[in-house]
Amino acid sequence: MKVLNVLLMLFFVNVLAQKTTPEIETVKINDKIYVLKGIGGNVGIFVGSEEVFMIDDKFANVTPQILAAVKKITTKPVSYLINTHWHGDHTGGNENMHKQGAVIISHENVRLRMNSENTVRGKVKPPAPKGALPVITFEKDMMFHLDGEDILAYHVHNAHTDGDAHIFFTNSNVIHMGDTYFQGKFPYIDLDSGGSIDGYIESANKVIRLADDDTVIIPGHMNVSNKKELIEFRDILVDLRDKISHEIEVGKGLEDVKNDTSLTKDYEKQYNWNFINAEKIRITIYNSLLNN
Repeated sequence: MKVLNVLLMLFFVNVLAQKTTPEIETVKINDKIYVLKGIGGNVGIFVGSEEVFMIDDKFANVTPQILAAVKKITTKPVSYLINTHWHGDHTGGNENMHKQGAVIISHENVRLRMNSENTVRGKVKPPAPKGALPVITFEKDMMFHLDGEDILAYHVHNAHTDGDAHIFFTNSNVIHMGDTYFQGKFPYIDLDSGGSIDGYIESANKVIRLADDDTVIIPGHMNVSNKKELIEFRDILVDLRDKISHEIEVGKGLEDVKNDTSLTKDYEKQYNWNFINAEKIRITIYNSLLNN
């Protein structure tokens, strides 16, 4: 009986571990560039001849799974880590990656926000540990030249936050947009961190101008995308912004816009999701326009 109880206990522990261990899906873009999907933001991986260049690192508890996924691709170490913005689902593994020897890079506002107390969705976030902070920052843009790939990191103003960066692999024609793009879903625009609807739309416009029909676009969340899908995403945001701007012009208040489902009804079936639904995007756009 004791042996049976032990076996049952081990069985349930194993089942629980399987349910709670974050799963990582690896998507191959080309022989050098990969995307690691799963809980948290999409991680970009560039494999050079001597090292790995990583974009974002999800949450701290996912680091072992990320490193395991990288090891299935290459034995090269992660030497560089660039953050597309400061949120914890993209920077939570920074301290772990710093201990692995990675040099952390970001826009200067990412370091400023990580090094101070911030409020996100009504919750106060304390400063990040020292080891999690970027050690190299840039104001406008930065170039990396790794193993025949020219990688441009450039700042986009007041989009998802005030510290967003796009990462453009110019030779491979691949762009990682971070959370300035939620593929196929309503986006989260963090107004408390300097985000805005106008900046978000302009961020999409920048990539649309850079991209061609063959460009691979990596969003911060959801699936690998392309220029056609990004244009559709941009056009929906422009339509919603213009509709809500009109409501403000005719004297409608926040409660009016919050409750007016007609403003978003054409997009709710596809673009609603558990994090940002139609009501939340109406409220966000209204507050963004009112405070601009």
